[in-house]
Amino acid sequence: MSLDHRLLTLLVCPLCKGPLELLRDAEQRPTELACHADRLAFPIRDGMPVMLEHEARAITDTDAPATPGPLAL
Repeated sequence: MSLDHRLLTLLVCPLCKGPLELLRDAEQRPTELACHADRLAFPIRDGMPVMLEHEARAITDTDAPATPGPLAL
């Protein structure tokens, strides 16, 4: 199941309401939505983003780009 890209353009971080970046795995499948301001990555399970703070993982320095940008589709 894949994410609807129209949905992704509407989503923001549930904490700071900032932009999210789509993170993909080695096979280019969407796996997480990252908020670089809060340094959190929200998982995508069965094609649905789980936008709950307690489900997010902390982003490390190696995960975060030097300059965060808007949602990359």
